[in-house]
Amino acid sequence: MKTNIKISALTIGALALPLVSFAASLDNLSELVTSVGLIVNKIIPIMFAIALLGFFYGLVMYIFGKEDNKDQAKKTMIWGVVALFVMAAVWGLVAFIGDAVGVDTTTGGPDVGNLIPIP
Repeated sequence: MKTNIKISALTIGALALPLVSFAASLDNLSELVTSVGLIVNKIIPIMFAIALLGFFYGLVMYIFGKEDNKDQAKKTMIWGVVALFVMAAVWGLVAFIGDAVGVDTTTGGPDVGNLIPIP
């Protein structure tokens, strides 16, 4: 039964592929990539914050927790540090590869313009 569903889904997908590919234009694809990039740029700091909070949660549990929870607190701190390291390494790797192939990977800071008057 499951194989029939898979075969049916693949057949319908293969038959619908020309309709989808002819309907999409390069402008829509560019907008999609830009939208996904904007979403990812907003998610990255949130993920860093969650990993940092995980580390600090483990630290608090290690300092103030009971003696039998110390091992779990150590594991939480280690996984928090590992998550921070992996995210920073991937971020650096993407920047390095982007620089090597000539893609601008910098998001830059906010443009404050004339919000701060110069005396």
